[in-house]
Amino acid sequence: MDVSPFPFHGPLEPDQVSGRDDLIADLVERVSTRRVTALLGPRRFGKTSALGRVAEQAESGGATVVSVDLYEVSSMADIAVRLDDALASAAGPGVAQLRHLAASAEINLGLVKLSFARRSADQPDPVAVVHVLLDTLVAMGRRNPTLLIVDEFPGIDRVDGAAGLLRTKLQGHVQEIGIVFAGSHTSLMRAMFSDVERPFYGQADLVEIGPLSGSAVTDMIERGFGETDRDPGSVAAHVYQFAEGHPQRTMQLADAAWRHAAPGERHHDDLWVEALPDARAQTEPAHESMFSRSSASDQKVLRLIANREPLFGSAASFVDLSAGAGQSSRDRLVNFGEITRVGQRWRVVDPMYADWIRRRFPM
Repeated sequence: MDVSPFPFHGPLEPDQVSGRDDLIADLVERVSTRRVTALLGPRRFGKTSALGRVAEQAESGGATVVSVDLYEVSSMADIAVRLDDALASAAGPGVAQLRHLAASAEINLGLVKLSFARRSADQPDPVAVVHVLLDTLVAMGRRNPTLLIVDEFPGIDRVDGAAGLLRTKLQGHVQEIGIVFAGSHTSLMRAMFSDVERPFYGQADLVEIGPLSGSAVTDMIERGFGETDRDPGSVAAHVYQFAEGHPQRTMQLADAAWRHAAPGERHHDDLWVEALPDARAQTEPAHESMFSRSSASDQKVLRLIANREPLFGSAASFVDLSAGAGQSSRDRLVNFGEITRVGQRWRVVDPMYADWIRRRFPM
């Protein structure tokens, strides 16, 4: 049985990433020339997958890669554990030296979490542990080409003093270590590097990851169908029109269409009509749950935007949304990456979610 050429659950393997060649080349050049970079983009836009390709190329070029994920970190001890996991999982030619440096600092990589499982009196000071782990990373960077990837960087905002500590440890070594920060909350990411009162003010170039182009979607779908002896017909056009280049939803819709196409058979006009309900059925429970957890004013804003109505005026009056509540909800939804501005209009970032809202709450 053929394996679908359109995986859409979680980050892709480096060789599965397509349509991002220009972005990846730009990021590789930036880290190679030690230009600290912040990669911004909504959830499910392929940031982690793209960074996986960057990491692979950096490693093949002789760098040791350390990738730390700060998603929903809750304490300095949690940050220490994430850093420890990242250093223990580092890849590249300098791994043996990295472990030696950690051992010299009396840190057994991969075992820090166990030290915080002891009774309170025997637990180490988490701030001190973070200091040592960051010093180990910096020492590694002095000796070997090193790339540090910090994914979901806005999570560090949840822990008082953590961003300042990280900046203090890294600021003198940006010419030695390639650094890429990434995050899904685009407004918060921008603020972290552009707000003069924040520790990382002016410390990184901001790079946005956008939707896939129409040509990239077409190439990806035609290649995937062709390599598995299926005829894509007009599937790519339908997928691009519906998903508007949203990477994860593009893959999901392409997968649904692929599963309805038989090997060796010519394309039939009902393929998209059959595939779309399957994709909708996969996502509806999550969308129902997500919408029900939103505040009343957020729901109203989402309804208006999904139905391509203005946030102020007769449509807003129809759903009983005041101007003040609309502005507050709009800003909040932007901060959480649920809506974005494209040209002159607002848009729900997830096209499947927007489609569900339009069908569930038409206007």
